[in-house]
Amino acid sequence: MPAKPKTRGQRKSGKKRAATTTGLPTPVAVHKIQRRQALWACLALFASTLLLYIPTARNSFVNYDDNHYITDNLHVQAGLTWATFRWTWTTFAQANWHPMTWLSHALDCQLFSLHPAGHHLMSAALHATNVVLLFLWLMVATGRPGRSLLVAALFAVHPLNVESVAWAAERKNVLCMLFFFLALGAYGWYVRSPSVRRYLLIAVLFALGLASKPMVITLPFVLLLLDFWPLRRLAGQEGSSFFPTAPKSVRRLVVEKSPLFAMSAASAAVTLVAQRAGGAMVPLMVLPLHVRVENAIHSYAAYLWMAVWPVRLEPFYPGNEPSAWQLGVSVVFLVVVTVGAWRARMTRPYLLMGWLWYLGTLVPMIGIIQVGGQGMADRYAYLPLIGIFLAAVWGLADIAATAKLKPMWMAIPAGCALALFALQTLRQIPYWKSSLDLWPHTLAVTQDNFVAEDNMGVTLSSLNRPAQALKYFLNAERIKPMDPTAHVGVGAEYLRIGRWQDAVAEYLTALPMTTDPELLVTEYRALGTACRQLGEKTKSREYYQQALQINPRDTGSFLGLGMLRMDEVILKQQEILRGHPTAGGFLQLGQLMQQAMRDPEAKAAYEQAVKLGDSSGEARKALDALSAGER
Repeated sequence: MPAKPKTRGQRKSGKKRAATTTGLPTPVAVHKIQRRQALWACLALFASTLLLYIPTARNSFVNYDDNHYITDNLHVQAGLTWATFRWTWTTFAQANWHPMTWLSHALDCQLFSLHPAGHHLMSAALHATNVVLLFLWLMVATGRPGRSLLVAALFAVHPLNVESVAWAAERKNVLCMLFFFLALGAYGWYVRSPSVRRYLLIAVLFALGLASKPMVITLPFVLLLLDFWPLRRLAGQEGSSFFPTAPKSVRRLVVEKSPLFAMSAASAAVTLVAQRAGGAMVPLMVLPLHVRVENAIHSYAAYLWMAVWPVRLEPFYPGNEPSAWQLGVSVVFLVVVTVGAWRARMTRPYLLMGWLWYLGTLVPMIGIIQVGGQGMADRYAYLPLIGIFLAAVWGLADIAATAKLKPMWMAIPAGCALALFALQTLRQIPYWKSSLDLWPHTLAVTQDNFVAEDNMGVTLSSLNRPAQALKYFLNAERIKPMDPTAHVGVGAEYLRIGRWQDAVAEYLTALPMTTDPELLVTEYRALGTACRQLGEKTKSREYYQQALQINPRDTGSFLGLGMLRMDEVILKQQEILRGHPTAGGFLQLGQLMQQAMRDPEAKAAYEQAVKLGDSSGEARKALDALSAGER
């Protein structure tokens, strides 16, 4: 007899039994399990990264650009106003064009005012988001969730990234990387099904990244590396089973990215203009090309050593010429690794991809075009070291697979490395708690660091400790006599303690060395003040006017010119009193002296008014108020 057709319920039951009999879940079930695991991994990465950086909420702002970016920046403090928006897109302040970074700081001020905890936690949240995006990109592109998780975890906890997260003014690093990772995700979406709309999304995200910090200028180069591995888009390559794409020739892949390369070129041009306008670029006559190349070679090797052994980290590494043996070891090491990665390109393509990622993305920050006095910086490794993490994790995992080691033999050392890096990160974060924590630490782990000496002097000066501050400024001047900021620091302390002639000498020394317009205004204004105190009224007026020629809105110079006019009025009043001394005249003289901030002379004038019979009692009241202020 023919078999009876099965009911719908029987058919479902049969499918369940078939799956159970084989012991394997259905493809739909596998996909659901992977998505669930990925979601939990993302939550764990975000939460653990944020938890690691929670201590930054106890940190304050430091006097290392935080003042320029936040605490002294009225545009940023105004919040997200139309005037602020217009300013962010048109300014070259801080020798950079990064409107998205300015808007990010303005948003923080809108949300948190000047409470540093909110600013720091926002940076920590951005870093945690970057960690999650890196994991998702690697997992989707390679189909290796375990390895991708470890790479993202290394990126999350590595101590070299503390500077990018814990330093409020370095918001630009974590922000530009957010758009960088989003652009990588958009590129994967485009590669699966190319279209103009999807390509435009890549371009928009890339533009936002460049408008945050030009560090991501190498994105088109990175996309070519991803075409090589893990996407395997090059003609002649065996396609990726996890990310199927259509192969193309190298020429077509380069042409495909030509609009992005054009954006990189435009960003480079704008950045050079901004840095020249801000006086940040170091000329070749100050730092010759061969010195820059030697420092670059040594830095490539030094960053790798710091990735393995991240101790004695500091915010500023002076640019010193490496010794002959350091340079030789660095050259040999770089050549050996490059040759090894090239030879393994067919069997282990991730080695070449990771190594070229490291070498290529570090080019804009390696110092061939020198901006500032640093030889290297922790923040510069934020993007490049991802390539090293990737190559190391994939390489060690393949070695373990070849040796048929159990997963725990990889998990245990990986966990230990992550724990050690996390502990060092927790140790590094408190150094950014305040200027009084940051600069003593920097001076303890480095030698002849003129930036640390100078900023320590600024810190002590702000605490009204001029004698101690002067010591650090003089150290900075000794270390780098051709740096104008050191002379300005010394001159400022001489002004505070009344050594007017010494102050003039320091500022006159700094003038020929200065290219930064803001610093020039400071120097001319200070010279005007010192010459006014020395009684050189004509010179004083000339210096104030030179400051106003550079910055017509400089209130300090306007105030100085006002003081000069006040001095002239005081002189006339003194001449009148010499011929006809009266209580009312000395009362008026005391008031003029007080307005000119010459309190000791004001006190003497009020005392004379009292002696001459101050009938109104105003001189006695003013004298009592001055005496109370002195107490």
